[in-house]
Amino acid sequence: MTFNTTAGQTVDRELLIAYLNTGETGTPTWSPLGTRVTDSSMEYDWQEDSSKDILGTTRTTMKKPIITQTFDPSNLDAGDPAIVKVWNLAVKEQNAAALANQDVLIVHAYAGTAKTAVFAERYSSCMVKPSSLGGEGGGFIGMPIDVTLGGTRTVGTAAISGNTVTFTEGE
Repeated sequence: MTFNTTAGQTVDRELLIAYLNTGETGTPTWSPLGTRVTDSSMEYDWQEDSSKDILGTTRTTMKKPIITQTFDPSNLDAGDPAIVKVWNLAVKEQNAAALANQDVLIVHAYAGTAKTAVFAERYSSCMVKPSSLGGEGGGFIGMPIDVTLGGTRTVGTAAISGNTVTFTEGE
């Protein structure tokens, strides 16, 4: 797979988006997470371990990464389906089981064929956890969200058409 951007030009941050399924598992509606967040990165914890054997040789192991991302401040907005879903599950229902079992799609729109078949990863059972609710007086209500990707990782491609994202497994 190659990057679909211009050689010599760095890749725009807007080409890496996390989407929350705000529809059903079989008929997902992918809504972007962090639409009002200005800085967010996926953190990869490879759980590395280094040790030195009796001959002085250093040996290092790693596991598959635990991937986390924080979206802060994630201001409440009635027009943001992902925020509305998370608020309902967390604040209204306090449904910890549902918050720990969310469907998330990571779209790498810079890799693959631009807009029609870009690399995507779907995670079937992610934790989507608000860490607080509130904000400064005279400001806006923020609900920072921590996401830990989990469950089955399915790779494939995503097609982006306007505000609609369609995931296809295994391509």
